Amino acid sequence: MTPIAIGRMLYGGSRFSRKLINTSRALTSGLWHTMINSVMLQTQAGIKCKEKRAYMPPCNLYSNCLESPHLVYLIHRRYSTCEKTSTQILSKLFPQTSMELDDEASRDRRKREEEEELREMERAWKRMKIGFGVFGVGGVIFSFWAIYFFGKPSLDEQGNEVTDEFSSLPLVKQYMARTFKSLNHFQRFIQEPSSQKLLPDPLQAPYVQPPYTLVLEVKDLLIHPDWTYQTGWRFKKRPGVDVFLRECSKYFEIVVYTAEQGMTVFPLLDALDPSGYIMYRLVRDSTHFVGGHHVKNLDNLNRDLKRVVVVDWDKNSTKMHPGNTFSIPRWSGNDDDTTLFDLISFLSVLGSSEVDDVREVLQYYNQFEEPIAKFRENQRKLCEQMQADEFEKLSKPKPMVKNWSRGFMKP
Repeated sequence: MTPIAIGRMLYGGSRFSRKLINTSRALTSGLWHTMINSVMLQTQAGIKCKEKRAYMPPCNLYSNCLESPHLVYLIHRRYSTCEKTSTQILSKLFPQTSMELDDEASRDRRKREEEEELREMERAWKRMKIGFGVFGVGGVIFSFWAIYFFGKPSLDEQGNEVTDEFSSLPLVKQYMARTFKSLNHFQRFIQEPSSQKLLPDPLQAPYVQPPYTLVLEVKDLLIHPDWTYQTGWRFKKRPGVDVFLRECSKYFEIVVYTAEQGMTVFPLLDALDPSGYIMYRLVRDSTHFVGGHHVKNLDNLNRDLKRVVVVDWDKNSTKMHPGNTFSIPRWSGNDDDTTLFDLISFLSVLGSSEVDDVREVLQYYNQFEEPIAKFRENQRKLCEQMQADEFEKLSKPKPMVKNWSRGFMKP
Protein backbone atom coordinates (compact mmCIF):
# COMPACT_ATOMS: atom_id res chain seq x y z
CA MET A 1 0.00 0.00 0.00
CA THR A 2 1.43 3.38 -1.06
CA PRO A 3 1.70 6.32 1.40
CA ILE A 4 -0.89 8.28 -0.60
CA ALA A 5 -3.41 5.45 -0.22
CA ILE A 6 -2.69 5.25 3.51
CA GLY A 7 -3.25 9.02 3.82
CA ARG A 8 -6.56 8.79 1.97
CA MET A 9 -7.63 5.94 4.25
CA LEU A 10 -6.75 7.94 7.37
CA TYR A 11 -8.46 11.16 6.26
CA GLY A 12 -11.36 9.60 4.38
CA GLY A 13 -13.70 10.03 7.34
CA SER A 14 -13.80 13.85 7.22
CA ARG A 15 -17.40 13.86 5.92
CA PHE A 16 -18.47 11.67 8.83
CA SER A 17 -16.61 13.99 11.19
CA ARG A 18 -18.53 17.05 9.91
CA LYS A 19 -21.80 15.17 10.45
CA LEU A 20 -20.71 14.46 14.01
CA ILE A 21 -20.02 18.17 14.57
CA ASN A 22 -23.43 19.14 13.17
CA THR A 23 -25.07 16.66 15.54
CA SER A 24 -23.25 18.21 18.50
CA ARG A 25 -24.40 21.67 17.35
CA ALA A 26 -28.01 20.50 17.23
CA LEU A 27 -27.76 19.11 20.74
CA THR A 28 -26.18 22.32 21.96
CA SER A 29 -28.90 24.45 20.32
CA GLY A 30 -31.54 22.37 22.11
CA LEU A 31 -29.77 23.10 25.36
CA TRP A 32 -29.82 26.80 24.42
CA HIS A 33 -33.62 26.82 23.93
CA THR A 34 -34.11 25.10 27.27
CA MET A 35 -31.89 27.69 28.95
CA ILE A 36 -33.90 30.56 27.43
CA ASN A 37 -37.16 29.09 28.69
CA SER A 38 -35.86 28.62 32.24
CA VAL A 39 -34.42 32.17 32.40
CA MET A 40 -37.60 33.70 31.04
CA LEU A 41 -39.69 31.87 33.59
CA GLN A 42 -37.50 33.20 36.38
CA THR A 43 -37.74 36.73 34.91
CA GLN A 44 -41.54 36.62 34.70
CA ALA A 45 -41.76 35.36 38.28
CA GLY A 46 -39.59 38.27 39.46
CA ILE A 47 -41.67 40.83 37.54
CA LYS A 48 -44.89 39.43 38.99
CA CYS A 49 -43.53 39.66 42.54
CA LYS A 50 -42.26 43.20 42.00
CA GLU A 51 -45.27 44.63 40.18
CA LYS A 52 -48.31 42.88 41.54
CA ARG A 53 -50.68 45.62 40.33
CA ALA A 54 -49.65 45.26 36.74
CA TYR A 55 -51.06 42.50 34.64
CA MET A 56 -48.72 40.72 32.22
CA PRO A 57 -50.59 39.10 29.38
CA PRO A 58 -49.28 35.78 28.10
CA CYS A 59 -46.87 36.22 25.30
CA ASN A 60 -44.16 34.40 23.45
CA LEU A 61 -41.18 33.68 25.61
CA TYR A 62 -38.77 34.29 22.81
CA SER A 63 -40.17 37.73 22.04
CA ASN A 64 -39.87 38.72 25.73
CA CYS A 65 -36.34 37.47 25.70
CA LEU A 66 -35.48 39.58 22.74
CA GLU A 67 -36.91 42.69 24.45
CA SER A 68 -34.24 42.41 27.20
CA PRO A 69 -30.79 43.15 25.70
CA HIS A 70 -28.97 42.18 28.91
CA LEU A 71 -30.72 38.80 28.97
CA VAL A 72 -29.96 38.15 25.31
CA TYR A 73 -26.28 38.94 25.92
CA LEU A 74 -26.13 36.61 28.91
CA ILE A 75 -27.76 33.72 27.06
CA HIS A 76 -25.60 34.21 23.99
CA ARG A 77 -22.49 34.25 26.16
CA ARG A 78 -23.44 31.00 27.90
CA TYR A 79 -24.30 29.33 24.61
CA SER A 80 -21.03 30.42 23.02
CA THR A 81 -19.02 29.09 25.98
CA CYS A 82 -20.87 25.74 25.94
CA GLU A 83 -20.45 25.35 22.19
CA LYS A 84 -16.77 26.26 22.38
CA THR A 85 -16.15 23.75 25.19
CA SER A 86 -17.91 20.89 23.39
CA THR A 87 -16.04 21.67 20.19
CA GLN A 88 -12.69 21.68 22.03
CA ILE A 89 -13.44 18.32 23.63
CA LEU A 90 -14.36 16.79 20.28
CA SER A 91 -11.25 18.26 18.69
CA LYS A 92 -9.03 16.74 21.39
CA LEU A 93 -10.66 13.33 21.20
CA PHE A 94 -10.97 13.25 17.41
CA PRO A 95 -8.39 15.52 15.72
CA GLN A 96 -10.07 14.97 12.37
CA THR A 97 -13.33 16.58 13.64
CA SER A 98 -11.91 20.01 14.47
CA MET A 99 -14.16 23.00 13.62
CA GLU A 100 -13.03 24.69 10.46
CA LEU A 101 -14.73 27.03 8.06
CA ASP A 102 -15.52 25.60 4.68
CA ASP A 103 -13.79 28.34 2.70
CA GLU A 104 -10.83 28.42 0.35
CA ALA A 105 -8.24 29.22 3.04
CA SER A 106 -9.40 26.36 5.25
CA ARG A 107 -9.31 23.89 2.38
CA ASP A 108 -5.79 24.98 1.46
CA ARG A 109 -4.67 24.63 5.07
CA ARG A 110 -6.15 21.13 5.31
CA LYS A 111 -4.51 20.18 2.05
CA ARG A 112 -1.12 21.38 3.27
CA GLU A 113 -1.55 19.46 6.51
CA GLU A 114 -2.45 16.29 4.63
CA GLU A 115 0.58 16.67 2.37
CA GLU A 116 2.79 17.23 5.41
CA GLU A 117 1.40 14.09 7.01
CA LEU A 118 2.09 12.09 3.87
CA ARG A 119 5.65 13.43 3.70
CA GLU A 120 6.15 12.50 7.36
CA MET A 121 4.89 8.98 6.64
CA GLU A 122 7.29 8.68 3.72
CA ARG A 123 10.17 9.81 5.92
CA ALA A 124 9.15 7.28 8.59
CA TRP A 125 9.05 4.54 5.98
CA LYS A 126 12.52 5.49 4.79
CA ARG A 127 13.83 5.39 8.36
CA MET A 128 12.24 1.97 8.78
CA LYS A 129 13.93 0.68 5.62
CA ILE A 130 17.26 2.03 6.82
CA GLY A 131 16.72 0.27 10.15
CA PHE A 132 15.96 -3.03 8.44
CA GLY A 133 19.03 -2.63 6.28
CA VAL A 134 21.29 -1.94 9.26
CA PHE A 135 19.80 -4.90 11.08
CA GLY A 136 20.37 -7.18 8.10
CA VAL A 137 23.96 -6.05 7.63
CA GLY A 138 24.60 -6.53 11.36
CA GLY A 139 23.12 -10.02 11.20
CA VAL A 140 25.36 -10.96 8.28
CA ILE A 141 28.46 -9.63 10.07
CA PHE A 142 27.50 -11.50 13.25
CA SER A 143 26.96 -14.73 11.27
CA PHE A 144 30.44 -14.52 9.72
CA TRP A 145 31.95 -13.80 13.13
CA ALA A 146 30.12 -16.78 14.70
CA ILE A 147 31.30 -19.10 11.92
CA TYR A 148 34.88 -17.91 12.41
CA PHE A 149 34.77 -18.09 16.22
CA PHE A 150 33.04 -21.48 16.57
CA GLY A 151 34.52 -23.01 13.42
CA LYS A 152 38.22 -22.40 13.99
CA PRO A 153 40.22 -25.46 15.05
CA SER A 154 41.21 -25.98 18.66
CA LEU A 155 44.73 -25.27 19.87
CA ASP A 156 46.87 -27.25 22.27
CA GLU A 157 49.03 -25.87 25.05
CA GLN A 158 51.84 -25.02 22.61
CA GLY A 159 49.46 -23.16 20.31
CA ASN A 160 49.39 -25.79 17.58
CA GLU A 161 46.17 -26.79 15.82
CA VAL A 162 44.55 -29.98 17.05
CA THR A 163 43.59 -32.43 14.32
CA ASP A 164 39.93 -33.47 14.44
CA GLU A 165 37.45 -35.31 12.19
CA PHE A 166 36.95 -32.17 10.05
CA SER A 167 40.62 -31.39 9.31
CA SER A 168 40.57 -33.27 6.00
CA LEU A 169 37.68 -31.18 4.60
CA PRO A 170 38.07 -27.94 2.63
CA LEU A 171 38.56 -24.84 4.73
CA VAL A 172 35.03 -23.46 4.38
CA LYS A 173 33.44 -26.83 5.11
CA GLN A 174 35.70 -27.23 8.15
CA TYR A 175 34.46 -24.01 9.68
CA MET A 176 30.82 -24.76 8.85
CA ALA A 177 30.99 -28.30 10.26
CA ARG A 178 32.63 -27.18 13.51
CA THR A 179 30.04 -24.40 13.89
CA PHE A 180 27.13 -26.82 13.51
CA LYS A 181 28.78 -29.17 15.98
CA SER A 182 29.03 -26.38 18.54
CA LEU A 183 25.38 -25.42 18.00
CA ASN A 184 24.30 -29.03 18.47
CA HIS A 185 26.33 -29.16 21.66
CA PHE A 186 24.52 -26.11 23.04
CA GLN A 187 21.17 -27.57 22.00
CA ARG A 188 21.91 -30.83 23.82
CA PHE A 189 23.06 -28.82 26.83
CA ILE A 190 19.63 -27.19 27.00
CA GLN A 191 17.51 -30.25 26.17
CA GLU A 192 19.36 -33.06 27.93
CA PRO A 193 20.06 -33.57 31.65
CA SER A 194 23.16 -32.13 33.23
CA SER A 195 24.41 -35.65 34.01
CA GLN A 196 23.80 -39.10 32.59
CA LYS A 197 23.94 -40.55 36.10
CA LEU A 198 21.55 -38.61 38.32
CA LEU A 199 21.77 -40.79 41.45
CA PRO A 200 24.79 -42.44 43.06
CA ASP A 201 25.19 -46.21 43.10
CA PRO A 202 22.94 -48.14 45.50
CA LEU A 203 24.25 -48.58 49.02
CA GLN A 204 26.14 -51.74 49.80
CA ALA A 205 26.18 -53.77 53.02
CA PRO A 206 26.39 -53.05 55.91
CA TYR A 207 24.35 -50.00 54.88
CA VAL A 208 20.63 -50.51 54.28
CA GLN A 209 19.37 -49.86 50.79
CA PRO A 210 15.53 -49.75 50.46
CA PRO A 211 14.26 -52.38 48.02
CA TYR A 212 12.26 -49.92 45.92
CA THR A 213 12.63 -46.35 44.66
CA LEU A 214 9.72 -43.89 44.87
CA VAL A 215 9.92 -40.86 42.56
CA LEU A 216 7.61 -37.98 43.52
CA GLU A 217 6.59 -34.67 41.98
CA VAL A 218 6.46 -31.85 44.51
CA LYS A 219 4.20 -29.17 42.97
CA ASP A 220 0.47 -29.90 43.24
CA LEU A 221 1.25 -33.35 44.65
CA LEU A 222 2.90 -32.61 48.00
CA ILE A 223 2.43 -28.83 48.14
CA HIS A 224 0.33 -26.23 46.31
CA PRO A 225 1.11 -22.53 45.70
CA ASP A 226 -1.63 -20.28 47.05
CA TRP A 227 -2.08 -16.49 46.96
CA THR A 228 -4.44 -14.23 48.91
CA TYR A 229 -4.58 -10.49 49.62
CA GLN A 230 -3.94 -11.12 53.31
CA THR A 231 -0.97 -13.50 53.08
CA GLY A 232 0.43 -13.04 49.56
CA TRP A 233 2.18 -16.08 48.09
CA ARG A 234 2.48 -19.14 50.30
CA PHE A 235 2.66 -22.93 49.90
CA LYS A 236 0.11 -25.27 51.44
CA LYS A 237 0.96 -28.79 52.55
CA ARG A 238 -1.28 -31.51 51.23
CA PRO A 239 -3.26 -33.24 53.99
CA GLY A 240 -1.34 -36.29 55.22
CA VAL A 241 2.00 -35.44 53.63
CA ASP A 242 3.96 -35.97 56.88
CA VAL A 243 2.46 -39.42 57.46
CA PHE A 244 2.93 -40.26 53.79
CA LEU A 245 6.66 -39.55 53.82
CA ARG A 246 7.19 -41.38 57.11
CA GLU A 247 5.35 -44.54 56.06
CA CYS A 248 6.77 -44.70 52.53
CA SER A 249 10.34 -44.37 53.80
CA LYS A 250 9.99 -47.86 55.34
CA TYR A 251 9.87 -49.54 51.93
CA PHE A 252 11.08 -46.95 49.42
CA GLU A 253 14.05 -44.76 48.64
CA ILE A 254 12.20 -41.43 48.22
CA VAL A 255 13.40 -39.14 45.41
CA VAL A 256 11.84 -35.78 44.50
CA TYR A 257 12.06 -35.28 40.73
CA THR A 258 10.51 -32.02 39.50
CA ALA A 259 10.73 -29.55 36.63
CA GLU A 260 10.87 -26.58 39.00
CA GLN A 261 14.00 -24.52 39.62
CA GLY A 262 16.29 -25.60 42.44
CA MET A 263 16.34 -22.15 44.01
CA THR A 264 12.58 -22.52 44.56
CA VAL A 265 12.37 -26.19 45.50
CA PHE A 266 15.26 -26.61 47.95
CA PRO A 267 13.97 -24.17 50.63
CA LEU A 268 10.48 -25.67 50.36
CA LEU A 269 11.77 -29.22 50.84
CA ASP A 270 13.84 -28.13 53.82
CA ALA A 271 10.66 -26.86 55.49
CA LEU A 272 8.49 -29.75 54.26
CA ASP A 273 10.79 -32.60 55.30
CA PRO A 274 12.75 -31.66 58.44
CA SER A 275 13.23 -35.37 59.31
CA GLY A 276 15.07 -36.11 56.05
CA TYR A 277 12.82 -38.83 54.63
CA ILE A 278 13.53 -37.50 51.11
CA MET A 279 16.95 -38.89 50.20
CA TYR A 280 17.60 -37.16 46.84
CA ARG A 281 16.35 -34.03 45.07
CA LEU A 282 16.37 -33.65 41.29
CA VAL A 283 15.26 -30.39 39.65
CA ARG A 284 14.87 -28.91 36.15
CA ASP A 285 18.47 -29.39 35.00
CA SER A 286 17.95 -33.16 35.42
CA THR A 287 15.05 -33.35 32.93
CA HIS A 288 14.81 -33.73 29.16
CA PHE A 289 13.20 -30.88 27.25
CA VAL A 290 11.09 -32.62 24.60
CA GLY A 291 8.20 -31.08 22.66
CA GLY A 292 7.87 -28.10 24.98
CA HIS A 293 7.72 -30.26 28.14
CA HIS A 294 10.29 -31.11 30.79
CA VAL A 295 10.28 -34.92 30.74
CA LYS A 296 11.68 -37.15 33.50
CA ASN A 297 13.97 -39.75 32.00
CA LEU A 298 14.19 -42.68 34.41
CA ASP A 299 17.03 -44.25 32.45
CA ASN A 300 19.39 -41.72 34.06
CA LEU A 301 18.36 -42.60 37.63
CA ASN A 302 20.97 -45.36 37.94
CA ARG A 303 18.33 -47.69 39.37
CA ASP A 304 16.65 -50.91 38.26
CA LEU A 305 13.41 -49.82 36.56
CA LYS A 306 11.67 -52.99 37.74
CA ARG A 307 11.74 -51.48 41.22
CA VAL A 308 10.98 -47.81 40.44
CA VAL A 309 7.55 -46.26 41.03
CA VAL A 310 6.77 -42.74 39.79
CA VAL A 311 3.80 -40.92 41.34
CA ASP A 312 2.74 -37.90 39.28
CA TRP A 313 -0.35 -36.12 37.95
CA ASP A 314 1.16 -34.90 34.65
CA LYS A 315 1.43 -37.67 32.06
CA ASN A 316 3.54 -35.48 29.76
CA SER A 317 6.36 -35.40 32.29
CA THR A 318 6.55 -39.22 32.44
CA LYS A 319 5.75 -40.10 28.84
CA MET A 320 9.13 -41.82 28.36
CA HIS A 321 8.25 -44.46 30.97
CA PRO A 322 4.46 -44.77 31.29
CA GLY A 323 4.81 -48.30 32.69
CA ASN A 324 6.49 -47.00 35.85
CA THR A 325 3.92 -44.25 36.44
CA PHE A 326 1.05 -44.28 38.91
CA SER A 327 -1.20 -41.28 38.17
CA ILE A 328 -3.21 -39.56 40.89
CA PRO A 329 -5.43 -36.45 40.70
CA ARG A 330 -3.79 -33.03 40.78
CA TRP A 331 -4.29 -31.28 44.11
CA SER A 332 -5.86 -27.82 43.83
CA GLY A 333 -5.41 -26.83 47.48
CA ASN A 334 -8.65 -28.17 49.02
CA ASP A 335 -8.40 -29.17 52.68
CA ASP A 336 -10.68 -32.22 52.44
CA ASP A 337 -8.32 -34.20 50.19
CA THR A 338 -7.56 -37.83 51.26
CA THR A 339 -5.56 -39.05 48.27
CA LEU A 340 -2.27 -39.42 50.14
CA PHE A 341 -3.87 -41.64 52.80
CA ASP A 342 -5.15 -43.99 50.09
CA LEU A 343 -1.77 -43.86 48.40
CA ILE A 344 -0.09 -44.91 51.67
CA SER A 345 -2.15 -48.10 51.68
CA PHE A 346 -1.35 -48.90 48.06
CA LEU A 347 2.42 -48.34 48.38
CA SER A 348 2.60 -50.16 51.71
CA VAL A 349 0.95 -53.24 50.19
CA LEU A 350 3.21 -52.99 47.15
CA GLY A 351 6.35 -52.66 49.24
CA SER A 352 5.50 -55.40 51.69
CA SER A 353 4.50 -57.86 48.95
CA GLU A 354 8.09 -58.06 47.65
CA VAL A 355 6.97 -57.79 44.02
CA ASP A 356 9.82 -58.49 41.62
CA ASP A 357 8.57 -56.15 38.85
CA VAL A 358 6.31 -53.29 39.93
CA ARG A 359 5.48 -52.42 36.33
CA GLU A 360 3.08 -55.35 36.11
CA VAL A 361 1.06 -54.06 39.07
CA LEU A 362 1.15 -50.47 37.81
CA GLN A 363 0.11 -51.50 34.33
CA TYR A 364 -2.92 -53.29 35.76
CA TYR A 365 -4.12 -50.25 37.71
CA ASN A 366 -3.31 -47.72 34.98
CA GLN A 367 -5.94 -49.25 32.72
CA PHE A 368 -8.62 -47.83 35.01
CA GLU A 369 -9.72 -44.21 35.06
CA GLU A 370 -9.33 -43.98 38.86
CA PRO A 371 -6.58 -46.37 40.01
CA ILE A 372 -6.96 -45.44 43.69
CA ALA A 373 -10.69 -46.22 43.65
CA LYS A 374 -10.00 -49.57 41.96
CA PHE A 375 -7.41 -50.42 44.61
CA ARG A 376 -9.89 -49.63 47.40
CA GLU A 377 -12.46 -51.87 45.73
CA ASN A 378 -9.96 -54.72 45.43
CA GLN A 379 -8.98 -54.31 49.07
CA ARG A 380 -12.62 -54.44 50.12
CA LYS A 381 -13.20 -57.63 48.12
CA LEU A 382 -10.06 -59.17 49.59
CA CYS A 383 -11.18 -58.35 53.14
CA GLU A 384 -14.61 -59.84 52.48
CA GLN A 385 -13.04 -62.99 51.05
CA MET A 386 -10.70 -63.34 54.02
CA GLN A 387 -13.58 -62.88 56.47
CA ALA A 388 -15.64 -65.48 54.61
CA ASP A 389 -12.78 -67.97 54.69
CA GLU A 390 -12.23 -67.37 58.38
CA PHE A 391 -15.94 -67.79 59.13
CA GLU A 392 -16.07 -71.01 57.09
CA LYS A 393 -13.05 -72.33 58.92
CA LEU A 394 -14.56 -71.59 62.33
CA SER A 395 -17.98 -72.99 61.45
CA LYS A 396 -16.60 -76.32 60.17
CA PRO A 397 -17.31 -79.12 62.77
CA LYS A 398 -14.34 -80.88 64.33
CA PRO A 399 -14.04 -84.74 64.41
CA MET A 400 -15.12 -86.36 67.73
CA VAL A 401 -12.14 -88.72 67.90
CA LYS A 402 -9.79 -85.81 67.55
CA ASN A 403 -11.58 -83.98 70.34
CA TRP A 404 -11.54 -87.09 72.60
CA SER A 405 -7.86 -87.78 72.01
CA ARG A 406 -6.97 -84.23 72.88
CA GLY A 407 -8.97 -84.40 76.07
CA PHE A 408 -7.55 -87.80 76.98
CA MET A 409 -3.95 -86.71 76.51
CA LYS A 410 -4.39 -83.65 78.71
CA PRO A 411 -3.05 -84.13 82.24
